[in-house]
Amino acid sequence: MNKLMSLLSAVLLLMVNQPSPKAENSVTATETRNRELVLTAHYLNLPVTHDTLMQKVSLVIDGKTVREFNIELSEGTPGFWVFMDISSFKGKRAVLHAEHVPTGSRGFDMIFQDDSIKDEDTFYTEKLRPQFHFSSRCGWNNDPNGLVYNDGEYHLFYQHNPYGWKWGNMHWGHAVSSDLIHWTELSDALYPDRHGTMFSGSAVVDHANSSGFQKGADKVMVAAYTADSPELEVQCIAYSNDRGRTWEKYVKNPVIGDRHEFAGSHHTRDPKVFWHEPTRKWIMVLFEGTGNSIFTSDDLKDWKYESHINGFWECPELFELPVDGDPSRKKWIMYGASGTYMIGNFDGKIFTMESGKHYYHQGILYAAQTYNDTPDGRRIQIGWGRVSSPGMRFNQMMTFPSELTLRSTNEGIRLFIEPIRELATLHTKAYSLNNTMIRGENRDLLSGIEAELLHIIAEFEIRTGVNFGLVVNGYRIQYDMNNNRLNDVFLSPEDNIIYLEILVDRTSVEIYANHGRLYLSEAFNTVDNPKQLELFSHEEILLKNIEIYELKPIWER
Repeated sequence: MNKLMSLLSAVLLLMVNQPSPKAENSVTATETRNRELVLTAHYLNLPVTHDTLMQKVSLVIDGKTVREFNIELSEGTPGFWVFMDISSFKGKRAVLHAEHVPTGSRGFDMIFQDDSIKDEDTFYTEKLRPQFHFSSRCGWNNDPNGLVYNDGEYHLFYQHNPYGWKWGNMHWGHAVSSDLIHWTELSDALYPDRHGTMFSGSAVVDHANSSGFQKGADKVMVAAYTADSPELEVQCIAYSNDRGRTWEKYVKNPVIGDRHEFAGSHHTRDPKVFWHEPTRKWIMVLFEGTGNSIFTSDDLKDWKYESHINGFWECPELFELPVDGDPSRKKWIMYGASGTYMIGNFDGKIFTMESGKHYYHQGILYAAQTYNDTPDGRRIQIGWGRVSSPGMRFNQMMTFPSELTLRSTNEGIRLFIEPIRELATLHTKAYSLNNTMIRGENRDLLSGIEAELLHIIAEFEIRTGVNFGLVVNGYRIQYDMNNNRLNDVFLSPEDNIIYLEILVDRTSVEIYANHGRLYLSEAFNTVDNPKQLELFSHEEILLKNIEIYELKPIWER
């Protein structure tokens, strides 16, 4: 996540980052503490409690600070534990340094080394843990970063605070998957440095080694990211020669420096980089001021400014899609963090809008990014799902991976979004019902379905019903024919049909309506609700078909 966002996310961050009364008004005496360590294990385990005094902790080796972060160390019994991977420093003598430690606090002394993560056997079983959406093992996560496919793996990097439940200490977290469904979380990829904390960006595979970074047989991966400080945001790159497991930052960073004069502010961030085959150039789309700027490069290191288009805020995207699947008829899509988009053409330097702005979603999705280099050419998107997880060791999640397409409509060409087909691999029990008239409220038709995780596909034919829909584990989905609104968002029927595809997890509901013409997503806690489904119509509606699948968690091993 970046400094300014949509109103909803700004309010969320304001809430979670407010100092606690204790931290703001306390006159508790504090002190500076040091511990000398020989690093012999894989992890440092650190005890954390919500809303206690923030302490600054650093790990110093050979006089150099190698890790530095703010953390709410427990003063007594920990609320939960977080961890730091110290495996790359094994055998080194180090000093663990902390500032603002309350006198008498036990937290700093409770930090310990181990080859295991404290309480790791309970990961993914927590009450509010999403069961088929990605969330980090510990700490806060927000924007997806660096979405790229390489050598059989889909990489998911993301904005990560590994040391607490709140936003801060921005690192790049890292997870990989072979199927976009089951994820294995790796160690953080990028750590704060002298340029600032690690804000959003993207990653590519430099197949031709245009950067000259490749050292071995593996193709080099290159990440472009924003380094953020209070006064300045600059663009940097890092590279990996071991399939993304370790990263080295470019010694001549930043590759794009101070842009205050152009942007009118320090807001210049979130580089999305991709290869443009027609011009044989690397393209960077960068948010600056009030819109997106386009840069080009031959080697990912030296960048030339080309053009700018106003009307966007944060986390830009630019990609090409065929219209109606026709490879001879393609258009370019440009969007920002909110997902409002333009359709047009791109010549390698300038994006020319033909229509827009349009929208395809409303809800918790923010700062979505699409994958570079998918093996089958699909344009697959993952976004930050803004779902709070109070009382947990983790906070926030990712939206379910979805495929984007361009299709012709009676309003013109529009962007469509549908869940990826791999979702079917999670199906367990299945139920179906066909050609049934719905009048009033009806629980009997779907009685016996008491599942927590659901994939539902339903097709309604409008006859005399004005308001109709279904209730899933307490969440109401309603179409209002009089105002053509699905849960208060405009949606026109297609040939008198409303088609709904619904994903229900423990703390979220996602609705793909009319084959992806509209995507609605909402934070909704179903955990303590009765697990039941109900169909309803205020008059009469034909349920042409409904398919219901129970899902298995992605964390099952």
